[in-house]
Amino acid sequence: MAVGEIAAEQIGAGGDLATGGRSRGPYDAAAVLTSLNETCAVPFVDRLAALLAEEGGVLCVIADVMWYAPAAVARELGVPLMLLMTSSASSFRMFMEYPLLLERGFLPVDDAQKDTLVDILPPFRVKDLQRIDTTNLYSFANVLANVVAAARLSSGLILNTFDFIEGDNICRIRDELSIPVFAIGPLNKLIPLVGRSSFLPPDCDCLRWLDTQAPSSVLFVSFGTMATIDAQEFLEVAWGLASTKLPFLWVVRPSLVRGLRLHSSELPSDLQEEINGRGRIVSWAPQEKVLGHPSVRAFMTHNGWNSTIESISEGVPMICRPCFGDQMGNARYVCAVWRLGVEMEVGSVLQRAKVQTAVEKLVNGEEGQNVKQRMRNLRIEAEKCVSKGGSSDTGLRNLVDSILSFGKC
Repeated sequence: MAVGEIAAEQIGAGGDLATGGRSRGPYDAAAVLTSLNETCAVPFVDRLAALLAEEGGVLCVIADVMWYAPAAVARELGVPLMLLMTSSASSFRMFMEYPLLLERGFLPVDDAQKDTLVDILPPFRVKDLQRIDTTNLYSFANVLANVVAAARLSSGLILNTFDFIEGDNICRIRDELSIPVFAIGPLNKLIPLVGRSSFLPPDCDCLRWLDTQAPSSVLFVSFGTMATIDAQEFLEVAWGLASTKLPFLWVVRPSLVRGLRLHSSELPSDLQEEINGRGRIVSWAPQEKVLGHPSVRAFMTHNGWNSTIESISEGVPMICRPCFGDQMGNARYVCAVWRLGVEMEVGSVLQRAKVQTAVEKLVNGEEGQNVKQRMRNLRIEAEKCVSKGGSSDTGLRNLVDSILSFGKC
């Protein structure tokens, strides 16, 4: 491998990682992550050893932060390891505090205490803490403890965020782990759209439909790649959108509605009449291009980190309806700290009145205008961060310099 070359290496793994090594039973995230690290450790050792034997060797390994197994292996073989966290800095801070959250009784989430502020992890409330599919929260806590331990052993942590919005959390991570932390986001602003992969083939005709709409008039709705709703919630969202009288573009991927595959042609006739051409439903959309379109006014989102930071990058206010994982925490920052959107109740059943109220709150009145202005300002700050001399541009240069320095040791 030539000096300066970046290679993506594949390793084989036996077993069924999707079920955590079990052939049957419900999905268990803790079991899957544990299985991933245990099953792939030996193949990783073998592949890394083979690469080290080649001319040029290996300058550095960059691994996803949830794959903690390489940390000890790379250290043993004398290869610097950096970890990439694709979620927010606040999410990693939650990883660091997870065992204490369990010990203090903040987890598992008790609905009776859901609005209680978490004093060891402000500004989160109990209902903002990470929720995952697992049969044992202590197993998940063990996974996260291993993740944090691996980060302590690493040569650095790479984050898809930027100083202006998460400077405090970035500093806390750097100080508590005593490792370099490189905030180089928003990554979507550093990587050209051309050549990127897509979860599903996007319906690019929706961009031409957006061209026909008035500036800053369309509500974009997408709940991401994994969140699901039931058939009744689907209809409630549809009626809620129809009630706003706004044009909307709604991503309804094939697996969104549990047990059903729905399209706009299957909506009840009275609902189709109410929408009357104002709404367009697609199975997938080129999200960044949609968010960057001048006709888009607001984004109803599940608040996955990629969607959140893309919305910030394009200056689009958010209606936040998080579902699981880090999404609740992301929504909390969007609504309570950065004040870039409005919140729909975490974990609540989707109802048409709630949808209509949230939309009208964001697009009408003084509050909506204030959110819009704050979002415009933050978009400018995001652009500054990735511009020459900005914090993320500097972070990326420092990251490259750090990696190249490993070859001088």
